Amino acid sequence: MKERIDELINILEEANYNYYVLDNPKITDQEYDKYLRELINLEEKYPELKRADSPTVKVGGEVIDKFEKIHHILPMLSLPNVFNEEEISSFIEKIENDGVKPTYVCEQKFDGLSVSLIYKEGKLVSGATRGDGVVGEDITHNVKTIKSIPLKLKKNIDIEVRGEIIMSKATLEKLNKQRKDDGLPLLQNCRNAAAGSARQLDSKVAAQRNLDNFIYHLPNPKDYGLTTHYDSLNFMRDLGFKVSNNCILAKTKEEILDFIESLAKQRPNLPYDIDGVVIKVNELEIQEKLGFTSKYPKWATAYKFPSEEVLTKLKDIIFTVGRTGQITPNAVLEPVIVMGSTISRATLHNEDYVRGLDLKIGDIVAIHKAGDVIPEVIRPIIERRNGTEVEFEMISNCPICDSPLCKKEGLTDYFCLNEACPARKVEGLIHYASRNAMNIDGLGDEIIEDLHNMGFIKSVLDFYKLKNMQEQLIELEGLGTKKINKILESVENSKNSSLEKLLFGLGIPGVGAKNAKILARQYENIEALRYASYEELKEIRDIGDILAKNIVNYFINNKELVDNLINEGINTKYLGEALTYNEFVTGKKFVITGTIEGLSRDEIKEFIEKNNGTVSDSVSKKTDIVIVGANPGSKYQKALDLNIMIYDEEKIKKVMEFE
Repeated sequence: MKERIDELINILEEANYNYYVLDNPKITDQEYDKYLRELINLEEKYPELKRADSPTVKVGGEVIDKFEKIHHILPMLSLPNVFNEEEISSFIEKIENDGVKPTYVCEQKFDGLSVSLIYKEGKLVSGATRGDGVVGEDITHNVKTIKSIPLKLKKNIDIEVRGEIIMSKATLEKLNKQRKDDGLPLLQNCRNAAAGSARQLDSKVAAQRNLDNFIYHLPNPKDYGLTTHYDSLNFMRDLGFKVSNNCILAKTKEEILDFIESLAKQRPNLPYDIDGVVIKVNELEIQEKLGFTSKYPKWATAYKFPSEEVLTKLKDIIFTVGRTGQITPNAVLEPVIVMGSTISRATLHNEDYVRGLDLKIGDIVAIHKAGDVIPEVIRPIIERRNGTEVEFEMISNCPICDSPLCKKEGLTDYFCLNEACPARKVEGLIHYASRNAMNIDGLGDEIIEDLHNMGFIKSVLDFYKLKNMQEQLIELEGLGTKKINKILESVENSKNSSLEKLLFGLGIPGVGAKNAKILARQYENIEALRYASYEELKEIRDIGDILAKNIVNYFINNKELVDNLINEGINTKYLGEALTYNEFVTGKKFVITGTIEGLSRDEIKEFIEKNNGTVSDSVSKKTDIVIVGANPGSKYQKALDLNIMIYDEEKIKKVMEFE
């Protein structure tokens, strides 16, 4: 573990040097935060390995020697980060467990360069960067060029205030256009451009960059007779400082979350970059009671918006075998936080996808969550390659049973054709028990794999035989009586699932959750479906020729399994609402974009599917209607370009007879 701690310290020290000394960042803020969080966790777990020169003892980084140093009167501490609702709840609980019930100020977290401004008798005398939190850099000559920073206040008082120097999106765009015309390298983003501009030796450069500033913190508010942070914001605004109006005073977690959601929607249209929401206890007396850690105030935190893209290292590419025998390459990633969850694996779909992206093992890659859910590798960062990367090679044999792989005509995927391949069987069992299928709670992937390897479960029918093996199960490591009882209860409950859950769980080739529901609604029970003809099935919308053949073949080849499931008492009837007819919906294909007040997207989708319509994620020439709510995305413009019918909020509510 010492080797990993030393490695992390070296990475962070080099990052600090590149960022603070050379003004030339080599890794993103997200990567830096990831390494820092890992180091903090390791030092907490192994305190005896913590080094005196660890970056965790600092708030920031080194100070550039070419600027004069300024000692801050009070330390400029940074804030701890939270990434999801659970961590916000934990922050609030820690505060309120101390027996206090504060209000909270929620503000925009500006993405720029932190600055401390000092005034004597109302006149600006000093501007400094945060530096390492104790010593910063004197940038007074550049601060004076920023038009939103007053040279003289409306009152002749001595005061220190803190805020953020930023660059607007429009300014960056204008500067980069000029730099492109001049053959100069483009500025990376608003944050780096603002930081670099404010730390120029020549103030003329800063003046030409049209920088901006927001003030958000008063270090010693009680000296001015103030009792809350919210009062401090108003006090600084009255003195002539630019203070954001985009903040709220919240009493509950729900109000905090609503503000975060609202600001996230506004974010793309703001004239400047923000990367989160700062949450502070409002009452100064409670702030004092809560106090500080060595690095952070206990009364404040910063919620970081999920990054649209984050960077991490592609450590390896491994291959998995699906329940149909399909071979899928998977990225093994250096763990990274994406939209609040830690990601270490991502599917690479197939050989063509990997080669199309030109991925190499060892690459730094950009990833995001497709549809805000599924981790996906977008591209390699070619300029970060150093020659140690390894070329991707597609395997020719199954990684589990070593059978030769086959690439079916017209398809991009490779398959293991060995129906006895253990991986195919295990994946089929995992799929049957999954949440969207029969939802057998307590049976995780590893438990199912162990039970299969030990001979307890060979087919989906064996889930229902586990009740006869209770004594043997209790002897297995990690499965106590309580856990086994929970599993058996969940197995029994799964018998009451609606038909579409069973159809999806059986793993009929090509039949996903959506098509399973279409079939269940159409036939209402498995007896009617299992004897349906190919000609009848292929005429059903979204089923077609290939799926019709797969369904017919499945029931011919699995007659005994279906009979046995029926004999076990598994429900084989559709338990949902029957299909109804609606002239505005039936037979039509919809896309939903934006927010409809009083209706969730799931409610609209359920209504459409109940009336035998379908919902798609993307607009195409086959789309019949696009439902458009508030703050629609690019799908709205595409619908206009393709002259597709639009249902606005009033229309869809009328169609649904919503009151």
